[in-house]
Amino acid sequence: MPRAPVSTPVLLPDAFTPAVRRALVRADPTLGTLFKTVGPFRFERSPLHSPFEALAHSIVYQQLHGRAAATIFGRVCERVGKGKAFTPEKLLALPDTTLREAGLSANKLLAIQDLARKTVDGTVPTLARVCRMSDADLIEHLTQVRGIGQWTVEMLLIFRLGRPDILPVDDFGVRKGFMVLNGLKEQPKPKALLAYGERWRPYRSVVSWYLWRAADLPVGTFAPPEGS
Repeated sequence: MPRAPVSTPVLLPDAFTPAVRRALVRADPTLGTLFKTVGPFRFERSPLHSPFEALAHSIVYQQLHGRAAATIFGRVCERVGKGKAFTPEKLLALPDTTLREAGLSANKLLAIQDLARKTVDGTVPTLARVCRMSDADLIEHLTQVRGIGQWTVEMLLIFRLGRPDILPVDDFGVRKGFMVLNGLKEQPKPKALLAYGERWRPYRSVVSWYLWRAADLPVGTFAPPEGS
């Protein structure tokens, strides 16, 4: 019996097309003013060469400033290997002390080792499988790794895989941007934002990008449309 064809998930558009803009404004007119204020959609996607490397990078960067995290991750790569040489087998072969000396905390060491083991046993899919899997399946698989929550997977889906319909409702910047967009006095609850965001499908990642920009706007730059 022939196999059913595998559907490859659609990626974010390289540019914010007029058709997408019109569709989103029709679905939610409050977005029109935000689009004009922020300007063109200038999304940049980082290539994904290895799910293991990308998730290890995310674990190291959690709760750290960018420069400090980059230094630690660089030291880890010096011990494990760089590029294609950064493999779960090489990481697991290193003594704990070697990785701790790179600057990993005890919790991050346990998380990155769990990531390596789950990559070896297939819990973390290969790059080829990752590119074919749905958003929901990837969240289900990758959150089995210690230290990897839904938000981390959502960032991977948006900024590494370019998936167009991700709305990270637990993200502080996204919720703050929604507050700015609608002139609210406090940030929405994740559940309420998720329900409201249904009108933005199938381009919720595009709206998320604009909400991050809204959160960074200087006070007084953006005035929510009347009646919003």
